[in-house]
Amino acid sequence: MSERKLKVDVVNAEKSLFHGEAEFVALPGIEGELGILPGHTPLITLIKPGLTRIREEKNKKEVEIFIAGGVLEIQPYKVIVLADVAIRSEDLDEKKAREAMERAKEASKNATTDMEIAKIQAEIGMLAEELRILQDVKSNKH
Repeated sequence: MSERKLKVDVVNAEKSLFHGEAEFVALPGIEGELGILPGHTPLITLIKPGLTRIREEKNKKEVEIFIAGGVLEIQPYKVIVLADVAIRSEDLDEKKAREAMERAKEASKNATTDMEIAKIQAEIGMLAEELRILQDVKSNKH
């Protein structure tokens, strides 16, 4: 394997959350956890809600970003994450997530169309995963 590093970009609709070089990237794909090293086979896949971990090349620090879903493109030395919602782990707010979960549960009681129901169920699933990750971060289990 080459000594080249991965160029990694993680963006959501609002901003770039990470841009830099990394030794390793791990994130939850729809078929399971993906581990990406330099030289990886090209791949495009969907991402399910979960924690993306990026081990930076320059200082060996691990950056954690909660991704609520999106698209992942892997080239041998480039990783691009186009996230629906992306939040750095240090910016996750348990109180806000719990309040959003309560609002979503209330909204589900009034949903009438299949589209409304599906949208609310997806939001509840994303918020449940965010809360699970918050608990993991709190207890340092991951």
